[in-house]
Amino acid sequence: MRVFIPNSAFLGNIDPFIRSIDLSDPDHLMVTGNRRWLSVHPVIITMVASLGLSVGPSNVTIDLEARSRHYLERMGLFDLLGAQRQSSIIEHEPAGRFIPLAQVKGSSELTRFITEMIPLLHLEPDNALPIKYSISELVRNVLEHSESDAGAIVAAQFYKKSNIIRIGISDTGVGIRHTIGRSHLTESDLAAIRLSLMPGITGATRREGGTEQNAGAGLFFIKSMAAIKRDFFMVYSGDAMFKLLRSSKIIAKRKLNSDPFRDRHSAGDGYPCWRGTVVGIDISLSEPHEFSDLLGIINRTYVNTIRERKKSKHRRPRFI
Repeated sequence: MRVFIPNSAFLGNIDPFIRSIDLSDPDHLMVTGNRRWLSVHPVIITMVASLGLSVGPSNVTIDLEARSRHYLERMGLFDLLGAQRQSSIIEHEPAGRFIPLAQVKGSSELTRFITEMIPLLHLEPDNALPIKYSISELVRNVLEHSESDAGAIVAAQFYKKSNIIRIGISDTGVGIRHTIGRSHLTESDLAAIRLSLMPGITGATRREGGTEQNAGAGLFFIKSMAAIKRDFFMVYSGDAMFKLLRSSKIIAKRKLNSDPFRDRHSAGDGYPCWRGTVVGIDISLSEPHEFSDLLGIINRTYVNTIRERKKSKHRRPRFI
């Protein structure tokens, strides 16, 4: 496998980066990048880390100049992969600025990541609750359904100038189509991603609204939060990617779209086939909406959508 990290790649322009990934030769990983500097979304670093863990440290080669390596070293890539550093760097306190790469394989590691993420939000505790809940659900879904031995790879960074927190989560498990396909028919990876973003749909059951343990809400909550805040959000699994685009419309107390394809988005297939799932999200921390209203708006949409789908099933004609 070969990955070239460009000097700048964020969710808005992540498509060329993903299309450039070479996932052939699954037993080795070569990482190269821009020779002068790197500044990329945390989700890209989690993807590189996930691939590196899948082949083992002895099969990873990282060929970068010192300035480019500095960023990856500080984000913890070399430490996570067990690779040797080639430079000595002064490590400043990350609290409130970024969370280096972390491997989450259980509840204690998830709790630690969420705890470390709170200072990055620069919000009052009540306003931080929706973000804590949504990210927790998303990572928990990876732990419960991805069947990845490496668990979830996570990282986050706060950008002071734009007042945005960017979060990346990736795994090299079975992927969304396999998970959703346990209970729903899916003809493609893109169709599976679409279903996974709809409220109340989960691979755990065909029942509307899911189960008490899995309500089919994780990805829907994250997507809805990005839609309300008018931010980028992306899901990449198999050969398909869905990306929520920034919208000029302000979502107040109206109902969110339960079908992600009704949002302003880009979606397609034919990407290098990623074995597992990748999720990236940007969350603006200074938009006009109060964070305390987020869960209410999202929850109303979730409940109303499930209710309407159940009613629709009962209205279907039955032929004897």
